[in-house]
Amino acid sequence: MDQLLRPPALRAGDTVAIVPTARAVNRDELMDGITLAEGWGLKVRLGAGVGRKRFQQAGTIKERSADLQAAFDDPEVKAVWCARGGYGTVRLLEHIDLSKLKHSPKWVVGFSDITVLHNALHDLRMCSLHAQMPFMVGAKTPECRESLRAALFGEEYVVSSWPNLSRAARVADPALHATNRPGECEGLLVGGNLSLLYALRGTPYDIDPAGKILFLEDLDELLYHVDRMVMNLKLGGWFKDLAGLVIGGMTDMHDKDPADPFGMTAEEIIADAIKGTNYPVCYDFPAGHIADNRPLMLGRKAKLSVTPEGATLSFKEEVPG
Repeated sequence: MDQLLRPPALRAGDTVAIVPTARAVNRDELMDGITLAEGWGLKVRLGAGVGRKRFQQAGTIKERSADLQAAFDDPEVKAVWCARGGYGTVRLLEHIDLSKLKHSPKWVVGFSDITVLHNALHDLRMCSLHAQMPFMVGAKTPECRESLRAALFGEEYVVSSWPNLSRAARVADPALHATNRPGECEGLLVGGNLSLLYALRGTPYDIDPAGKILFLEDLDELLYHVDRMVMNLKLGGWFKDLAGLVIGGMTDMHDKDPADPFGMTAEEIIADAIKGTNYPVCYDFPAGHIADNRPLMLGRKAKLSVTPEGATLSFKEEVPG
């Protein structure tokens, strides 16, 4: 597949809308993100759902859909920065119209529950940014925040799986990369949260990862649930024809009863599912529910390089014919 439509890079003075599509969030909880964006020279517009709460959510389905649609339709808004994750964005898919973005593309930024929007935009053949949201951005690493700025402002960047380790440390501890599978590949980057990708299987918002680099991450799942989801992807042929596989944070995975463990980690479950394939694979990549959550441009052509020392994911410019 050819590279997808990429929204224009942001510039100082542009407006970014912060919109809660799932769990409720108030302005104070977003202040780190507001301050960060304003420090980049951006104007921040808060969606009507900020400070609104209906049970766990930032309003009814109708209210949240209207908030998101307003941001998509506003010509002054150049990026929609989803306020936080949780659960509930999937309930909006039937109620929003993405078609205007074909003519006036803008960045949609977020991760976790926002995977459903990334899938919908992939079907629309548009790039989007799997990246940290304003909620809790102050608790993330400086590298997380700076690489988010670079991605939004159109600067070239490379994500490395060993950003905080020296070469000597990487070589000295082979366990750090014991499960990686070396190699190089190129392809469109797709994926996101494992649970949401699994939930969208068989729907109009499903994706086909064949020939692409697939990224997966997740948080706080029972290990046998992880196995169920990974087996669904395996039996559905997802792992068969990939260009490459990138596994980000598999954070806080656990057993229902520690005294009666499932017996495999999330990474081991995935490694078992991809036996017999020969594309490059890396684990513990810095993206997902972790402090160093680096931005990944979904729908953009990337080059994955996995070596015994670690892995890098670089995003390529298309050179006209």
